[in-house]
This record gives sequence, structure tokens and C-alpha cells, in this order.
Amino acid sequence: MIHLQQTLSFFLCLLTIFRPAHGEVGTSAQYSPPFLPTACYGNDPSQFPSSNLFAAVGDGIWDNGAACGRQYLVKCISAAEPGTCVPDQVIQVKIVDFAVTAASRPSYDGTTMVLSDTAFGTIANSSALSVNIEFQRYTSLNFSLMIN
Repeated sequence: MIHLQQTLSFFLCLLTIFRPAHGEVGTSAQYSPPFLPTACYGNDPSQFPSSNLFAAVGDGIWDNGAACGRQYLVKCISAAEPGTCVPDQVIQVKIVDFAVTAASRPSYDGTTMVLSDTAFGTIANSSALSVNIEFQRYTSLNFSLMIN
């Protein structure tokens, strides 16, 4: 019985981690190269994840640079044009820049988060200027501590 409870607890934890439910809501635009230099890591090309899923953030998330390196789960929830969002697609992005000072201009100014063109194209039609997103900060959890 204890093993069943531990297994069930583990799967419930997975569901809450990989689904950005009850996250914050904002807007997102996209940007394309050049991405360097960034406000977080300057000209270091190793700052970008191999997946190219990264973002620059606006004033609301920037927190005087404390956002650098944070990870967020992001999902497109709506757009001006129906059918723009990729249904149920959730991505994990790394924050590498401050949108206000980014080397490349976003497709739409004043958004909460500016996604790399790869990240944006994964959750929405890349021809869109901006979309509404749901996002939440991603933190790794130690499952063994949660189960015990």
C-alpha cells in the first residue's frame, strides 16, 4: 500500500511540474538574430541552450537582472488571429536578456516576454506579431524529498 501511495504521489508531482496551470498571464513577441550581446551574459555564445529555447524579459520579470538564467514554462493561450497557438504545446525557456536593451528588436514592443524565433515558432504560428501566454517559473524539485 505504501508503494502505491509513493507511486501516485510521484505522478501527481509530475503533473503539476510539467503543466503550467495556475501560472501568470502575459504577452509574448518574438525576436531573431543577432542575439549578442545580452544583458545577462554579454558576448558568451554558450549562454544559449542547444534547443534555442530562450527569451528576453520585460520590466515585470527582469528584477534588476535577477531573472538571468531562470527557467520558465511557457504556453500560448490565445492570439488576435484564431488558430495561432499550437494547442497544448508547453516549452521551457531560459532567460538570457532584458527585452528593453536586446540587440534585436522584438516583433512587438512592451510584451512580458520576448521569445527567440525558435521558441515562439514552437508554441505559435511564427507569422504572428504577438500572443497571449501563460507562464510559470520552473524549478527542479527533488522527488525523493517530496515522497518521503
